[in-house]
Amino acid sequence: MGSASPVFAVRRGQLELVVPAEPTPRELKPLSDVDDQEGLRFYSSGIHVYRRNGAKDGEDPARVIRDALAKALVFYYPLAGRLREGADRKLAVECTAEGAVFAEADADVRLDDLEGALHPPFPCHEELLCPLQQGSTGSYILDCPLLYIQVTRLKCGGFIFGLRINHTIADAPGVMQFLKALGELARGAAAPSVRPVWARDLLTARSPPCVTHHHPEYDFSTAEIATDKLASVPPKDMVRRPFFFGPKEISALRNHLPAHLRLSSSRFELITAAIWRSRTAALAYDPEDEVRVQFIVNARGRKGSQAPLPPGFYGNAFAFTVALSAAAKLCEQPLGYALELVKKAKAKATDEFMQSAVDYLVSNGRPHFTVARTYIVSDVTRAGFEDVDFGWGEGVYGGPAKGGEGEILGVANYITRAKNGKGEEGIFVAVCLPSYAMERFQMEIDALTHEPVFDPYA
Repeated sequence: MGSASPVFAVRRGQLELVVPAEPTPRELKPLSDVDDQEGLRFYSSGIHVYRRNGAKDGEDPARVIRDALAKALVFYYPLAGRLREGADRKLAVECTAEGAVFAEADADVRLDDLEGALHPPFPCHEELLCPLQQGSTGSYILDCPLLYIQVTRLKCGGFIFGLRINHTIADAPGVMQFLKALGELARGAAAPSVRPVWARDLLTARSPPCVTHHHPEYDFSTAEIATDKLASVPPKDMVRRPFFFGPKEISALRNHLPAHLRLSSSRFELITAAIWRSRTAALAYDPEDEVRVQFIVNARGRKGSQAPLPPGFYGNAFAFTVALSAAAKLCEQPLGYALELVKKAKAKATDEFMQSAVDYLVSNGRPHFTVARTYIVSDVTRAGFEDVDFGWGEGVYGGPAKGGEGEILGVANYITRAKNGKGEEGIFVAVCLPSYAMERFQMEIDALTHEPVFDPYA
């Protein structure tokens, strides 16, 4: 399903700090109790790719975006601040107006050279993203810039926009809101059409906290991590490979299901169940090992929610839900078994479940989410990253830069939308596994994305 990625050289200029274009409030703004959990204390990254626009010839996209960034930081002024940690590891943004990091660069590649590779893991993605800077304490989280932007010009007149942002500040919908605002300002607007709202107090623990649900998604164990199959694999022995799920592959997956699940299951549920099952088989866990799949449920716009978030909220607004199974049972049962577990886990994500998760985090010292024997997946197919327009039109790709991010490589993946080398629209998942497991994974996925030779439920 994958092919060799093109390799090219990138010449990056000096990093600079872009400060707000106007004076902004100096204040301390606490993060929510969802924002500052241990597992979000890292930088997420994204790539956006744009074609040459003849109407914009003579304009430098780097200058346009840099100027727009200075304007955007007036409205999103916390992004120009720095994180501080207080009592009980509580994080807050000190709004210092120190600025966001910006760099411009040039690459010796044309957009046409990248056709078929516009999906995660993106070619040469580390060269297209600003390097992170350490704070005064040596940390890459505290007292550091929260936002890094790089604009890389291509030989054809197109460009690539690369972003890193501290995940404690915003989730995918929050990043998307900021990027749309940045695009509007780059196109000449005086202000964003959606004004940012902080309101992090809406996602805080009750007083006193009241945990009403079991939360295996936070059963974090250092001992379990130490014995996990992925923990002992050096990064050089990890392989990233994109897997494409178009209409043909989705149809084949459905035909591996019993009749009552074929039409009632979403593409996300199908793909998640298939990858979880195939990944478990490829990593060859012991038969009785408990394996998990964990996915993100968005708290925004939930039907029947008793505590809706206001328009403009750009913080982290989600909960993890988890499905569990013995490894042998997951691999021996047909695909429908894994899918049923995924669907049941999704159904647990009520308002009370989400509030209970926040209370659990505060009661237990803001723990890291579970990563041992766990596959974590985030669906960004509907985020609309490709819709961001800086004046050159919509992007030909917008989404994650890579897959397998996190404390242990290979645990987390994004499900994103893109076109394959044949121009077919579909879903891409950038899977990251040890080299010894990748071929077995490929075989397992191939078996599920081809029509079954017999009905496993007959």
